[in-house]
Amino acid sequence: MQLSDLDKRDRKILNLLQDNGRLTNAELAEKVNLSPSACLRRVKQLEESDLISGTHLMLDAKACGLTGAAFVFVTLDGQGRDTLARFERAIRDISEIQDCYLLAGQYDYLLRVVYKDASDLERVHHDILTNLPGVVRVNSTLTLRAVKHTTKIEL
Repeated sequence: MQLSDLDKRDRKILNLLQDNGRLTNAELAEKVNLSPSACLRRVKQLEESDLISGTHLMLDAKACGLTGAAFVFVTLDGQGRDTLARFERAIRDISEIQDCYLLAGQYDYLLRVVYKDASDLERVHHDILTNLPGVVRVNSTLTLRAVKHTTKIEL
């Protein structure tokens, strides 16, 4: 199923579930004016498509004691396939690294890193980031506050 295959109801179902993934099937069916069984069939179909990458619960980082966030630009010692693969394997299980993007341009990667306080950020920088395979430079920008953060894609 592709985006072009979606009708108005499918789009509404996806938008509503992005707003509140905890809606019951009965609540969702009522909001999209379908019977619960027809709504469930559509949701199952949408889940089996490539449009939905997963369902997740999002925690509030500050409530979990992670009061800071930084965007970190990383430069590697090369851009060969093996160099990139080693770096990407190494960052996968590092919980402080929340997002990682391969870039085109001046830097090789952009990371979003969360931390508890200044000493924790120093630990992350010194013990983790600078010791990742192939890293020759890290350039961090600290955030003051999040103005907007969303994972929703309006359909």
